[in-house]
Amino acid sequence: MASGLTIPIGAAIAEPAPAAQAPAAQAVVADPPPGLVAAMQRDLGLSAEQAKTRLANEQRAGRTESSLRGRLGDRFGGAWLTGADAKLVVATTDSSSASAIAAEGAQAKVVKHPYAALVDAKNALDRVGSSAPKTAPVWYVDVQSNSVVVLSSEPAAAEKFVAASGADRSLIRVERSDEQPQTFYDLRGGDAYYIGSGSRCSIGFPVTRGTTQGFVTAGHCGSTGASTSGSNRVAQGSFQGSSFPGNDYAWVAANSNWTAQPWVNQNGGNLTVRGSNVALVGASICRSGSTTGWHCGTVQQHNTSVTYSQGTVYEVTRTSVCAEPGDSGGSFISGDQAQGVTSGGSGNCSSGGTTYYQPVNEILSVYGLTLKTTGNGPSPTPTPTQTNNPGGTWQTYTAYSAGATVTYGGATYRCLQAHTSLPGWEPPNVPALWQRL
Repeated sequence: MASGLTIPIGAAIAEPAPAAQAPAAQAVVADPPPGLVAAMQRDLGLSAEQAKTRLANEQRAGRTESSLRGRLGDRFGGAWLTGADAKLVVATTDSSSASAIAAEGAQAKVVKHPYAALVDAKNALDRVGSSAPKTAPVWYVDVQSNSVVVLSSEPAAAEKFVAASGADRSLIRVERSDEQPQTFYDLRGGDAYYIGSGSRCSIGFPVTRGTTQGFVTAGHCGSTGASTSGSNRVAQGSFQGSSFPGNDYAWVAANSNWTAQPWVNQNGGNLTVRGSNVALVGASICRSGSTTGWHCGTVQQHNTSVTYSQGTVYEVTRTSVCAEPGDSGGSFISGDQAQGVTSGGSGNCSSGGTTYYQPVNEILSVYGLTLKTTGNGPSPTPTPTQTNNPGGTWQTYTAYSAGATVTYGGATYRCLQAHTSLPGWEPPNVPALWQRL
């Protein structure tokens, strides 16, 4: 960061000599994902061997950090990776914990402030974030400096912002910086987009394909190669594939200004998408579109064929939800599970109608797309619904891989997505992470 006015905090009170790295930390990932090593070589300046070693160490460090965080409790001061080979550093406020950290193959650093206190200070800034001066656009917890950093081109104004927050001033460091982040744009189900210079449709669900971000929508909205712009008329992307009639699906790859989010527009708010389990006939289902907004009904029939003037579309789902022109391509969702993209129908949202959607799972399969969901798991519940002494093999601060099974409260659960367990993420509380067997 640029040099200039820096308001210091208490420095680390001790820093033990680096512990010898455990031999296992130099293991190499034998088969990393395709293209990953090349990207790391290009962007991080590593050799192929260094990249593989780093990946192995990062995986191991994640598990070690989770374990030590849990054991240290309120003595935990943060953790980070350092060096080309990603050695783990774990900070603690208790010098007597250094040996336990070193025993896990990590480097210990003794600091003044616990991590929880840094988080509290940042939360205080967040609560008054709407009043932050434009000259102080960024603030964050910086575990390496054991402080909360506020970046500002006018430190005096930033100081007033900090004072107004009520945060513990000893935890905060103001750094002079000319950084001025610019906003990008979110892809959200149900929002409008425009095809070329004319027609309008609606985003179905944000998706990714490798590092490319985009969304699925109706095939009749545009042909392969057609350009798109967002609801704000900013250049957005282009159709990468489109099928209609027969099917009614397509996907659009967005440019780097747009970010796929796991959301559907629910009357201006964000409904989070957590998966795409198929809703049964009779289930409630809702639709979001750029013409008529948010409307709900029920699933009437799956595997429906419907004929439009352009031809017949097969294996769509029929619903009692209304829709109107411009809603095409928009999201159908049941609970938090994505169902499909709006195809067509009859009636309107004044007198009622019938609408059909193209199931989303088929679109994902055809084009090799990944539905954008919460991905890393939900935030801990504010008030965990633990049973008294539930028993079982599930534990907090443990790295679980997809497919792992645990017991909790007398029931068995299978892990749906890799994560590290935290308090509040007990299997009954987070169906996005655990499936009861």
